[in-house]
Amino acid sequence: MLLPLLGLVAGVLLGLALRFNLPIEWARYTAVGILAALDSLLGAGRAELEGHFDTRIFLSGFYTNALLAAGLTFLGDRLGIDLYLVALFAFGWRIFQNVAVIRRHFL
Repeated sequence: MLLPLLGLVAGVLLGLALRFNLPIEWARYTAVGILAALDSLLGAGRAELEGHFDTRIFLSGFYTNALLAAGLTFLGDRLGIDLYLVALFAFGWRIFQNVAVIRRHFL
């Protein structure tokens, strides 16, 4: 559990140190990607606390969530519909659920 936290801290520090501007057209994809990654990481933390973490499930879920969310966002862009909001809502809901379970574990 310590190694992922160190990786997260290193990534945040690297992101703060390097200024990289993305085109505004990528804003939706970036938001969906960040929430997909956060959902997967919190789900992995929850699974670790519950004692049933599996690396294969984590990696497959991480990539499947990211690809599905990017696909929904792309399809929505082509149809002129904000389908990325569906992914944001779903990931947001799951993030809050995972945080609630993790909080209850520590309390």
